Amino acid sequence: MAEEKLILVDEGNRAIGADGKMAVHRAGALHRAFSIFIIDKRGRILLQQRAAQKYHSGELWANSCCGHPRPGERTVSAARRRLNEELGLSLPLTFGFFARYQGELGRGMTENEFVYVYFGMLRGDPKPDPAEVEAIEFASVTEINRRIGRSPDMFAYWLQHYFHNHLREITRCATEMAQASSRR
Repeated sequence: MAEEKLILVDEGNRAIGADGKMAVHRAGALHRAFSIFIIDKRGRILLQQRAAQKYHSGELWANSCCGHPRPGERTVSAARRRLNEELGLSLPLTFGFFARYQGELGRGMTENEFVYVYFGMLRGDPKPDPAEVEAIEFASVTEINRRIGRSPDMFAYWLQHYFHNHLREITRCATEMAQASSRR
């Protein structure tokens, strides 16, 4: 199987090319990505522990799902695709905010991403793919923030970034999703 291609972007998020996933992460090239926070009816976030064999950040806790759109693929479509692949969930997603970060991941890998962050309301039971996900759990925004502060080495770089730089947006989106769910 050919290596997955990622969309290279400039600082304005304009596509400027494509390259293989491993080459992009080894070079630390800026690329487009997405992250998803799935919220349950109590306003808790579904966290996933990444599978040990992942090419980076194995066994670390992360938000519900992350990934990259393929060249020619709409970002929200890629997010829905990946959510189904990783967690067996098929849900509507709502755009929450944009994030931009860069950080060393170890093993010669660097994340350098322009990220579309989506939120979705949990419907049904997750069915994690064991090749992708070691474990799942639900935790409140406050609990996740506390745990990141106490044990940052247990969490993926990007989740730490989101909680350090976008806590207000995460709290707002999670609260709005839970409140909308309770009105149904």
